[in-house]
Amino acid sequence: MRTAIGGLGPYEVFDSEPMQALAEPGAADHNVPRYVFETRGDTTAPEPSRTTLAADGITTMPEEAGPTACQMFHLFLWPPSGALFGQAYSPANNTTPGDPSLPYLAKAELYAATPEYQDIRKMITSLRPAGK
Repeated sequence: MRTAIGGLGPYEVFDSEPMQALAEPGAADHNVPRYVFETRGDTTAPEPSRTTLAADGITTMPEEAGPTACQMFHLFLWPPSGALFGQAYSPANNTTPGDPSLPYLAKAELYAATPEYQDIRKMITSLRPAGK
């Protein structure tokens, strides 16, 4: 789902999965936390920047699309307040196949298909609150 973001370039979700086990009990007005790997920015940029980034994490932000979509806020609610849980994709730290001269967001898309990414995704989506 690529959408233009006012001046920032397209926003895209590479991967998303609801994490029902992290839903706050009795909080009907909150979204179920979900794991997400998302990107935004200049598709031709060679490296990440303040406006071009790929990141994964857990969020309770509503899924959006359209010209104002700009998630990249990895916060989920859990008593007593909430938790920030996310990380930026780094071609220098994450094993990525393909031509090293590819633009940063193209590398991020390739990374989403790697065993390393799948292992990290599996670990994150298996998180459960203590006692569950």
